[in-house]
Amino acid sequence: MKILHDTVIAKEKCSYLEDLEQTTHYKVIDQCDTQTCHELIERGWRRFGIMFFRPVCEGCTQCESVKIDVKNYTFSKSDRRVLRKNSDLRVVIGHPTLTHDHLMLHAKYHHHMHLKKGWDPVPTSTKHYYSSFIQGHESFGYEILYLHDNRLIGVDIVDVLPNGISSTYFFYDPAYEKRSLGRLSLLQQILIAKEKNLPWIYLGYYVEANDSLRYKAQYQPLLQLEGRPHIDEAYTWSPLPPR
Repeated sequence: MKILHDTVIAKEKCSYLEDLEQTTHYKVIDQCDTQTCHELIERGWRRFGIMFFRPVCEGCTQCESVKIDVKNYTFSKSDRRVLRKNSDLRVVIGHPTLTHDHLMLHAKYHHHMHLKKGWDPVPTSTKHYYSSFIQGHESFGYEILYLHDNRLIGVDIVDVLPNGISSTYFFYDPAYEKRSLGRLSLLQQILIAKEKNLPWIYLGYYVEANDSLRYKAQYQPLLQLEGRPHIDEAYTWSPLPPR
């Protein structure tokens, strides 16, 4: 394992809230081992490729790191309906791959979200996809593929760590939007965690003022990381009440 870069960059455009700037701590780690990835995720970092990051904005704590308490999560009637509705899908789990279908689905999803929610355009290229979702997966990075009649309709990027699953990114075919695939992907993670006796699903950041991230509060019981502990500091997760 080798840390290639470790830096803080200020005055970037905020990724989550309009008209705000963010300060972000970045680490670029080549051949990161599972335990180091786990220690970073537990302390509020996120991983894309070989880059780890977390917001460290002075005076702003609107980005809250949250995780689901898997052991005490109970599937609701609505959850079970989503699972039944998608019982005809084939689910394939393995280390991340890159195919033409992956790229086309990624492009289609982001075009849809640009029109639906005004997301900034995201480049879809072999290089961008590889650096974001393939590079740095080591032994802990996985993809969960959803197929309907052998057609790829959803890709879920996750890290399977000693104490839980870090939910990284999910994209899907907008033609299947009525199937609630985003919700299905998270329920599937919970099922896998329960099967593997993993206690947590790390959801990244909950931002109440962000429409795309507010949904996370419904997955109770939910815990929130206190503060921004350094890699060698103890950390505490406290219950986040329903909102």
